[in-house]
Amino acid sequence: MIHGILLPCLIVLVAVQGIRGLNNGLALTPPMGWLAWQRYRCITDCETYPDECVSEQLFMKAADLLVSEGYAAAGYNYVIVDDCWLAKTRSADGKLQADEKRFPNGIKALSDYVHSKGLKFGLYEDWGNKTCAGYPGVLGHEETDAKTFAEWEVDYVKLDGCYSNVRLMDKGYPEFGKHLNNTGRPMVYSCSWPAYQEEKGMLINYASMAKHCNLWRNYDDIDDSWDSMIKIADYFALKQEFWAKFAGPGHWNDPDMLLIGNFGLSYEQSKTQMAIWAILAAPLLMSNKLSDVRPEFKAILQNKEVIKVNQDRLGIQGTRVFKDKGIDIWTRPIEPVRNGHFSYAVAFVNRRVDGAPYAYNITLQDLGLTNNEGYTIQNLYDQENGLFCFNTLKTLVKVRVIPSGVVFLRINVESSKCDQDTTKKKYVFI
Repeated sequence: MIHGILLPCLIVLVAVQGIRGLNNGLALTPPMGWLAWQRYRCITDCETYPDECVSEQLFMKAADLLVSEGYAAAGYNYVIVDDCWLAKTRSADGKLQADEKRFPNGIKALSDYVHSKGLKFGLYEDWGNKTCAGYPGVLGHEETDAKTFAEWEVDYVKLDGCYSNVRLMDKGYPEFGKHLNNTGRPMVYSCSWPAYQEEKGMLINYASMAKHCNLWRNYDDIDDSWDSMIKIADYFALKQEFWAKFAGPGHWNDPDMLLIGNFGLSYEQSKTQMAIWAILAAPLLMSNKLSDVRPEFKAILQNKEVIKVNQDRLGIQGTRVFKDKGIDIWTRPIEPVRNGHFSYAVAFVNRRVDGAPYAYNITLQDLGLTNNEGYTIQNLYDQENGLFCFNTLKTLVKVRVIPSGVVFLRINVESSKCDQDTTKKKYVFI
């Protein structure tokens, strides 16, 4: 029974919320914003690709669109520059410098522009001799580079791990974090530390990571495809008993960027990624061409109820609790909590990529719910369907899930909304 699988996971998740994260007061909910890498990679030929090359114009336009298209209002407030912004060499005095053709006004001017829009500015570097694309890394210049980021008024630092000694990361990443903190400038610290050690099969010190980083990449880079996205979700499920212990306010596991609005995911698959990332309490970092995102995909990215799940203040990372007949069920404890009973976000994911929609039935009791006084059930992708209210744990929830799609529910513990009329039915079809 799912009931027997779910409850041990929840006990572990709730018990570990005392793990302390990086003491900088930042990222108390998963960061949200826009990051260049997945969509734009390392395009530096601005003559051939003027609208897609990594340049100050690309990031200024992204900042403009985050505001004008309503993303900033929905919570996406970081504009993050990834690899390939740098000049090939440092300046004469040993400082990092931007490519002067693509960033003629420099990084501080770009940071100022992003801030003028009411947004926050993020910047990429690498704890190694070189970045992944071959530009100067921070190794040997850690204190200088941290001070430079502070001078440029950077709000978010993503530190990659190419061209570095993987076995020294346990020391190097925390040291760079201390340099960032010593500047006095509040900067969210995103580490790539575990992804490189995971690749080598090393034992990873996640307790140290939660102490020194605000978020960290655990696994492979995401590619623009359903296969890549679901592979990452599966790996998170494989490691969830351990990884979920270390997630919480100020310190998050990061399954990588949102693909929604690009080429690889269908409409239904895009809803699936958004739901799983919300369950995982994952950073919501879009990597797309904001000017080309179609309205239906924009609606997924700006779905207020799904974002509310992702940003839940309890900060408990959810888990996959069941696999059956091609359906994965993911759950996450969320607010409100009443008399010791959690509310839940529940995602039914259809792993099949073809065929007819699949019908699946399960009771509230089998989902691990224990409050006898009542729950309201809301379909987060079909809010016109309204709220369903039941005060019996044997209520049967019937869902019908489209291939490679999702039914995403919020199940609130809420007795006051349940009355005789709404509780007579013994099942709800969603």
